[in-house]
Amino acid sequence: MEEKKFKYPTEQIELPSKGLLYSPTSPLSKGVIEMKYMTAKEEDILTSRAYIKNGSVISKLIQSCLSDKSIDPDDLISGDRNALLIALRITGYGADYDLELSCPECGKTNKATFDLSTLPIKRLLVDPVEIGVNEFEVVLPVTKKTAKVKFLTGKDEREMMIISERKKKNGLNTESAITDRLNRSIIAIDN
Repeated sequence: MEEKKFKYPTEQIELPSKGLLYSPTSPLSKGVIEMKYMTAKEEDILTSRAYIKNGSVISKLIQSCLSDKSIDPDDLISGDRNALLIALRITGYGADYDLELSCPECGKTNKATFDLSTLPIKRLLVDPVEIGVNEFEVVLPVTKKTAKVKFLTGKDEREMMIISERKKKNGLNTESAITDRLNRSIIAIDN
């Protein structure tokens, strides 16, 4: 008797980058990714202390839901990763996101529900220096210097988290998050 393999429902997710920042040979260059809906397996990933501790929980979740297993979630730019996470949240738990907000002035708590399906997704509006390359040129408004910048990837974010944890462990200043992000995003200024 032949055993049937269950086919999970999937959804096509448009990447905010439109795929323009990935190599033309990458499946990401299509600008659309097929993702399966979350299951109990992904719930286990989300609650895994080991994945949370080593900073890989988001990558493991995305990898588990990707239909194309050749894609490395750490290669995705942050905006694309965020769009996938919102889509996974909607398919796994629904579009309504309930939370309680506390007023810092009076301390009163209010309940609110946000419809994640209505979130505006900001699409890439500028072209990269070259199609398939995560690099942009920007003329700085005051100095008029030309800066080459890139969007951070999952790999960049994980490395920044590891460095921050090491700094904290060694008693060093960890309040340089903005500088650290800029340091990783800026490729060059006036070459």
